[in-house]
Amino acid sequence: MQRTFGVSTVTLSRGDITTCAVDAIVNAANAELAGGGGVDGAIHRAAGPSLMEQTRRDHPGGCPPGEAVATRAGDLDAKFVFHTVGPVWWGGGQDEAATLRGCVASCLSLAAVHQCRSIAFPAVSCGVYGYPVDLAAGEIVAALRDGLAGRGEPLDVRVVLFDEGTFAQFARVLEDAA
Repeated sequence: MQRTFGVSTVTLSRGDITTCAVDAIVNAANAELAGGGGVDGAIHRAAGPSLMEQTRRDHPGGCPPGEAVATRAGDLDAKFVFHTVGPVWWGGGQDEAATLRGCVASCLSLAAVHQCRSIAFPAVSCGVYGYPVDLAAGEIVAALRDGLAGRGEPLDVRVVLFDEGTFAQFARVLEDAA
């Protein structure tokens, strides 16, 4: 499934984000950038130890929620990993939506700074952070739409989702996005 926003394209697919041949892979990281489970663990395993070494060296203070930092991608078929810290879901009353949108905006800003032509996003915050997939899909797609609308250079954006249920939720949202 695909949608165009401005001069950029958002493509939704099922699969393993660590196998994407893109300029940047977005990592759903924790605030300490200490590695973890889910997408974060998979990216660190696939990238090899150099990813954690660079992360510790270049970002010893971690990363606040809603922001992102860049590292090289180690053994991944990408140039960069953009580590972003999504919100923990507390029921929607703790500015979770704004924080999640901030994750996407920060990654799109890093893509511009690093002159990326392609980027792959996971379902940020939908794993152990407990963000409901239907709500996260709405925020992530809206942030992509808004962030890509005024972009002068095209960006190939891939939203790569691991399971069928998450894919189906994102597909409904992307289909309805205007």
